[in-house]
This record gives sequence, structure tokens and C-alpha cells, in this order.
Amino acid sequence: MKHLIAPLGLVLLFILSCQNNPTTTTQSNTALTYPETKKVEQVDSYFGTEVADPYRWLEVDTAAEVEDWVVAQNQVTQDYISQISFRPNVRNRLEELYNYTKVSAPMKVGDYYLFYQNDGLQNQAVLYRKQGLDGEASVFLDPNKASTDGTVSMGIAGMSKDDKYIAISISEAGSDWQSFKVMEIATGKTLDDELKWLKFSGASWYKDGFYYSRYPEPAEGTELSGDLQTQSIYYHKIGTPQSEDKLVFTDPENARMICSAAVTEDEEFVLLYKRQGSSSENEIWYRPANSEEDFMPLFTGFDAQYFIVDHWDGKFYVRTNKDAPRYRLATIPTDNPKAGLTDLIPEKDAVLNGISKGGGRLFANYMQDATTRIYQHLYDGTLEREIELPGLGSAGIRSAKREDTKTFYTYTSYVYPTTIYQYDIETGESLQHAQPKLNFNPSDYTTEQVFFSSKDGTQVPMFLVYKKGLQRDGQRPTYLTAYGGFNISLTPSFNPLGILLLENGGIFAQPNLRGGGEYGQAWHEGGMLFNKQNVFDDFIAAAEYLIEENYTSSEHLAIAGGSNGGLLVGAVANQRPELFKVAFPAVGVMDMLRYHKFTIGWAWASEYGSSDQDEATFQNLLSYSPVHNLKEGTTYPSIMVTTGDHDDRVVPAHSFKYAATLQEKHAGDNPVLIRIEVDAGHGAGKPTSKILDEQADKWSFFFHEIGGVEIQ
Repeated sequence: MKHLIAPLGLVLLFILSCQNNPTTTTQSNTALTYPETKKVEQVDSYFGTEVADPYRWLEVDTAAEVEDWVVAQNQVTQDYISQISFRPNVRNRLEELYNYTKVSAPMKVGDYYLFYQNDGLQNQAVLYRKQGLDGEASVFLDPNKASTDGTVSMGIAGMSKDDKYIAISISEAGSDWQSFKVMEIATGKTLDDELKWLKFSGASWYKDGFYYSRYPEPAEGTELSGDLQTQSIYYHKIGTPQSEDKLVFTDPENARMICSAAVTEDEEFVLLYKRQGSSSENEIWYRPANSEEDFMPLFTGFDAQYFIVDHWDGKFYVRTNKDAPRYRLATIPTDNPKAGLTDLIPEKDAVLNGISKGGGRLFANYMQDATTRIYQHLYDGTLEREIELPGLGSAGIRSAKREDTKTFYTYTSYVYPTTIYQYDIETGESLQHAQPKLNFNPSDYTTEQVFFSSKDGTQVPMFLVYKKGLQRDGQRPTYLTAYGGFNISLTPSFNPLGILLLENGGIFAQPNLRGGGEYGQAWHEGGMLFNKQNVFDDFIAAAEYLIEENYTSSEHLAIAGGSNGGLLVGAVANQRPELFKVAFPAVGVMDMLRYHKFTIGWAWASEYGSSDQDEATFQNLLSYSPVHNLKEGTTYPSIMVTTGDHDDRVVPAHSFKYAATLQEKHAGDNPVLIRIEVDAGHGAGKPTSKILDEQADKWSFFFHEIGGVEIQ
């Protein structure tokens, strides 16, 4: 979510409302003096219910007075943080913890291997190339040279089937907007091709070009907040200008359709994927790759999720949750799709999280209680073996070509840094390829998984990470974080910055709330739409479990979450403010009545519903919307809201309005602050320097508000 400029209608509404006897509020907090935030008389009517929106003007984040407000809020926050004596120590220690070499699994491209590497504190990872696994690595693409502050990020969008070309995506200041350039793999030469106004797109190659998805060029001033509509698919031929790209698919009558194209590995078919918003349910259409005829239907009706893993021997191999809430792998004949799906790997108790392929094999990645298992199958479904992983954690195996005999997989857990293994597809042998050398000892820490009862009796899993030998004295500084939405699963992963908490006697806690995908579609549906309160109840129950089991107390407990997780933190801090000492809502969806009016926000209506849908949905959203449920005279936890001024996914207006309302209504002397990162977006592509600065501020705030810990 990134920079924004309001649509014309919103600008006019702002101007009119400002003419209607605006008032100014002064904050009641006596410990801190917050910037004065103007209030306007803006009232909206939803199905006969009037809802005030006095901070509507903060939605126009490019307005001079909003920019002044941002500067003033950041000044208050930095003044407060700068008084924390150990903040420099926190920053120094985080830099030490983060300063180690990080590498990705290699990608085989003809005779070459490409991989990302960050030497430790580089703002962006560098893409390297070497000829053969034993060849000498050389820099292929260095994003750090594209800007002085490291805010330009670059990544691989797709590689040509003949291993000659690579499409590179470029993003600035954390925005979701992308541009594409093309490079020759053998020479590293950048071609003249440049594509603009892409979002949520890859490059799927066919012959001497590729398919990609783009939006119309936005009107000037609306690039970061305007409503995104009419995503279309084009084919770009290398060496031609974007203006000559061929339109492959567009559907202006369904302007909010999300669409993409993919070419099968054998280049026999082009697949057209259609989605309605963020819902996982989709349609797939297809046509022969050498044809320009209309796409033919394969799966229609948006009744389930379908993903084509491969085309092999006249059949599409499909991962789907059709009649299988935990997913299955099935086949369907390409010449007679009406014959329907035939099971290849039937649904199991564990969730089939994904399928990779390579060397004439299929690799089924299962999630069992939020940890990974990987099984190798033949194309007839025969199980060959389970890949032996180092432990219970998260793993992913890279897809390879049919002729390849080796591939790579990564493994990580909370106390096991991301390690790369080379895997022999024929023998099943794993060899360690790359393991980072750390500035601390992960073996000093341990992980346990516990299960607790939510409000309605549902059993919910939670991971706890802490230093070995930790005593349960009810006084441990504890950081509780979750997400709970969009079918997204939180599995164990290594974060060196979290070691600061653990080495100072703290506990990291991560529950797998309903709304996620950890137990399949039923688990997801249990936390969406009218079931959203279940997510908040699960999170509250996690906090209560930690207190009841004497891990911590309310006075030592912080909650954190980003995006949909920011909504989670804002909602539960409103519902149970006495339960938590500190809260960190990051880039959160905080105004549930207007989220769908900005950028891609409309796509989330399949998860939340929208306020203009019907009265029941409006009332449901109003019941938990963080901005609308802050109550005058309530003492809230110490809160640090974080957002980025270039967030064009969850626009910063959410956080602005929430912080302004919070500062107005909060009755306590403890701080409620907002930290607004300049030239940063929703999180992707954020340079290392900004990550370390933000984390230093957050952890300093955490330990200061919890008390009892002085970082040396």
C-alpha cells in the first residue's frame, strides 16, 4: 500500500466539508502534547444510520495541510523515542543481528544459475549469475545502484523458455506499481524494452515475447490512491515499444476483474486466470498457444480455487479445493474438459499447500498444524518418497524443468535460519548448499507448539519461542502477533531481529487464527465476512492463555500485526484495551466503511463485505471497524501506529484517521503515536536501513513501555 492522491470527487467533498464550520480538537492527554488535528463536519448515511467522519480530510495525503500533519506527528513520535536512553543500543544490536549473508535458492537458466544475495546490510539484495554451480559468481543486477537511498527494488518477473532473456520488475518507494525491463542472460545487457503501469503481474514467456497484466495509465495525481479498474492482458514482443503490444484480454464490463495469463512449460497452451477480488475462487480459460482464437472455458462459475500445475500427456494437472476443502491434485483431459476431474492425489487430513515439479516428478507440499511436509510423486500419482527435512518448520522446493535431475529447497524455522539444500531428484539425496553464518547461537532458543480454546471452544494452535531454561514467572516480555485472514497461513520462519526479544528474556508468540489457511477452506471461512469476530476472539483467547499459563501478564504483553493483521490489532485493542500493555498496528485496514474506495481495496469485499452492500454487512463492519469503535474517555494500551506514505495497497489514510481519533479519545497518560515512513509502501522492497530504523523505534518503544528491561 503506497503513496496516494485522492480522486476528484473526494477532493470536492473535502473542499465542501471544510466550508461547513470546521472545528479543531485539542487532545486531552496530559503526558504528551499531540499535534492539533482539525475536525470537519462530514456525516455519511448508511441505510439510515448516520456515521460521522470528522477526519475525512486526512484521506487527501498529498494536500499541504496533510503533509504538515505528517511532519508534526513524526516529530512527536521521534521526540518521544529519542528520550529512550537505550534506543542507540537497540539500533546497534539489531544491526549486529541482521548483518549476515543471506542467499536465495539458485534458479537454473540454461548453463547459468541465478541467485539473490545480500551481504548483510545492503539495502536491496543483489542478483548474481554464475556458469554452473561451481562457477565464479558475478553481479548480474544490483538494485542498490538505482537510487541513493535504496528505495528502488528489482526482481525477476519471468524467464524465457529458451533461457535467453529475463524480464525484470522495478518498483520505487515501495509502491505496488511496477515497470518491466528485459535483459539478456548470457551478456547481462539491458534491452530498450520498457513496460509501465503494471501491478500484480509476472511475465509469462512464449517464443520471442511474454504475456503480462496492466492497468490503464492513471490520471495525474491519482497514482497512489485511485480506484484500480480494468486490468487487461497484453503480449509484448521483444524489441517493440509498449504501444505496439497486442491486447489479449480485457473485460471492461467487469472492470474489477483480476486477470493474468500463463503459458504451460511445453508451450502448448495459454491459460487465462480470472478472479473476482481477493477471493481464491477463480475461473480458468485456455487456448492453444499458437492460436489467436477465443479462449475456451475450462473451469467456470467461480465455485472453487483451481491452479494448473502442468500439462502432461494430454491432461492438465490441477490443484483445487473443488469438493476438497484441504485441496487435492486431479487431472482433466485437454480435449474433453467436460469429462471432469479425476483424482491423482486425493484430499488428506493435511492441507495440500502447493505443488512443484521437476525432473518428471511432482512435489506435494503439505501443511500439518502449520508445519511443512514434502512428498515426491510420479506423474501417475505414485508416491516415491517423503523428503526428509531438518525438523518441524517451513520448506519450499523450487520447480525445475522436466530434463533437470537436481533442484533446490529451502528450510527454516523460528530458531533455524533459512538454509538452502540441493536435492537429487533421482536418488532423494539432500546436500546442504548454503547456510548463513550468524552473530548469535540459534541453539540457545527453543520452540513449542501449544493449543488453546477460543471463546466458542475451537482449538487454535500457537507457536511459542523463547530462550532455553526460561522460567514461567508471569513477567516475561511477550510479543503476540498474528494475521487471521485471506486464506494466508503463518508458518515458522526465521527473523534475526526477533532475537533481540528472546535474548532479553522475552517470548515470541504466533497463533494460527481462523481466517487463515492452516486447516483449509473451512478454517478460512470461519474467520471471514460475518465470522470475522471469531478472529478477534481467537487472538484475545491467545493472550488470555499466555496469562493463565503464567508465561506473561497484561503489563508485559504487546500485540502486533500488519495489513489485515493491523486491523486485528486495532479491533482487539478496542475490544479489550485492559488486556494489553502495548500495541503495534502496522499498515492496517482501519476504516472498514471506506476501505473499498481506494486502489485495490474493492478486491477485499469478498473477505470482509462492503458497507454499501446491504445493511447487515454494514452493521457487521461497523461493529469492529477500528476507527469507529474508539471510545471517548477510555485508556488504551501504549500504541505505535506505523504506515508508509507510498502505501498504495492499504492507503495511509487508514492509519492517519485511526491515529487522529485515538489521540482525541484516549484518556491515559501513556503514549499513542504514529510513525509514518517516508518513501516506503506496504512493506515489499523496503531497504535494510529503513527496516532497521523502524524496528529500532518499535523495539525501543516496546521495552520502554513494558519496563524492567534495559538494553545494553
